[in-house]
Amino acid sequence: MKRLLIILISTIFTLLSCQKKDEVISTEIAIVGGGTSGTAAAIQAARMGQEVVLINETNWFGGMLTEAGVSATDGNHQLPSGIWGEFREHIYDYYGGPDSVFTGWVSNTQFEPSVGNDILTEMIAAETNIRVFSGWLVDSVLVEQGRLRQAWFTNEDGESLSIEASVFIEATEYGDLMAKAGAAYDIHMETYEETKEEMAPAEPHPYVQDLTYTAILKDFGKGTDKTIPKPASYDPSEFECMCKQVCANPTEDLLDCDYMLEYAKLPNEKYLINWPTNGNDYYAEILEKTYAERDSILELAKDMTRSWIYFMQTEGGYTNLGYAEDEFPTADHFPLIPYIRESRRVQGVDRLFLYDLKDPYALPERPVYKTGIAVGDYPVDHHRKKNPVPKQFHFPKIPSYTVPYGSLIPREIDGLIVAEKSISVSNIVNGTTRLQPVVLQLGQAAGAAAVLSVRENIQPREVDVRTLQNYLLDADMWLMPYMDTTPDDPAFRSIQKVGLSGIMRGKGIPVAWANETRFYPDSVVTAENLNEILDRLELENDYTGTGTIPHEDILELFWAELGEPAGANSENNTLAYFRSQDWFQDQASEIGFTGNEVLTRAQLAWLIDHTFRPFENDEVQIGFPNSKLD
Repeated sequence: MKRLLIILISTIFTLLSCQKKDEVISTEIAIVGGGTSGTAAAIQAARMGQEVVLINETNWFGGMLTEAGVSATDGNHQLPSGIWGEFREHIYDYYGGPDSVFTGWVSNTQFEPSVGNDILTEMIAAETNIRVFSGWLVDSVLVEQGRLRQAWFTNEDGESLSIEASVFIEATEYGDLMAKAGAAYDIHMETYEETKEEMAPAEPHPYVQDLTYTAILKDFGKGTDKTIPKPASYDPSEFECMCKQVCANPTEDLLDCDYMLEYAKLPNEKYLINWPTNGNDYYAEILEKTYAERDSILELAKDMTRSWIYFMQTEGGYTNLGYAEDEFPTADHFPLIPYIRESRRVQGVDRLFLYDLKDPYALPERPVYKTGIAVGDYPVDHHRKKNPVPKQFHFPKIPSYTVPYGSLIPREIDGLIVAEKSISVSNIVNGTTRLQPVVLQLGQAAGAAAVLSVRENIQPREVDVRTLQNYLLDADMWLMPYMDTTPDDPAFRSIQKVGLSGIMRGKGIPVAWANETRFYPDSVVTAENLNEILDRLELENDYTGTGTIPHEDILELFWAELGEPAGANSENNTLAYFRSQDWFQDQASEIGFTGNEVLTRAQLAWLIDHTFRPFENDEVQIGFPNSKLD
């Protein structure tokens, strides 16, 4: 019954899109692309009370999460920020909890793409402020005086659709809208001379990352034969030694084929085929191609995956594995779109580099973390084994990180916010910001920023970052990647604010495939720690005690710094003053601030946030200098 409801909703969206499109449709916010970012952007904007138009290439939602079949999510397991966390909870509810979706070893969360689309379709349908147009590709645009004003779209029937908007959000898979708008962008890998990133190549490596046309296979049981026809381009040498049983001379570290297949095993005995080693990745330069040229090239990518399947069926003996014919609404049972790892990357007001990830505090003149709007914890990971000149880079380890708002804002074009995989990052950094949970957050932030731009009648580059961050915190987003605090913690918002202000800092810890930054909220503050923090606050007084700090000492110090104000009933003492503050009365017991214990980092963050309000008093602007490029 639930699936029938989803089909009905999808049909309504399609019917809405089939009306005659001669007239210009005017809207405040137009989101171009119903993929991972576009879906989140639409939901966030609608929840803030703004009507939006969502123009989608297909009649599915979710992009790489669903339409491309990459339903084994990468990263942010301990940072379920915003809509990403909400979507994951729906997945848990559908399958019966976290253990039910920990079916493969590449990810903590794996699901059937059709289920993911059903969930996102329901989330879109629940927002009455979203008007969806399905089956449209961007054709041309109108830019006047450096501002994107209007865009035209075409469908497979040759019809046209014209959208006029105050703000457009770029959420296509390839960055097609911003390219047509004339925004400056980059493709390929920059050299060390261009970015000053320590492991950037000395010479150009003019290739994008390999793409993948995934497939979802199903186990039909022993004795069945689901062998597909032999592809014309089949070359078994491409797949030899992808796993132990299909390798003449296997090395000790080569995986067993059964274990390899469980890499991205999905619920209900299905398998996501997205294998990187002698697998079904495919190299193609398609960013600057026409839609027809892309379609032709992508058929070759499908053939690579067909060949992989045929190899495993014939050489590996897995004839019981065949297409999951109930997964995608396509005649060939392939996903609706390919998995694109690398899009055009806009030249933004700010650009995120590898050194920003490794140490966000290294360049004092460049505190990009202060304008953070999304977090990620995945390592830098590129797929380049099928490049014309295959090259493996040894990327350095990074901690979890924050993406700055300036990465979403084109350097020159107004009326446009960029999301999805087209944000302003270096080619190296794209290897981590491209993953599904991060891209969902980027879309959510773009949606919120677009609403603020419209409300204030200002350009996206003029949106007040602190106001935007407050809305994102309201939506249970992490803006600093402190994985040891959650929105349920009473001090969470204060911890995020003092982190975004740079007053209290976490410790970044590279940890394999799930990097961390810890705030250590329950750790006891020492005198030495406190004075470092007070220096950043630029207070006049230091703490003169030693060892740990009693609650009464920190209150006394802060009270003196405020000028010893009177409290309730004009009592001129420390505790009376703080007890007269609503915030202290309302939250002190929740924070564990009893007045006779030693100070913890969470309590200090809470006190600093409410007493001195550094987050509100720190005027943050996008557009940071970069001494490494000067």
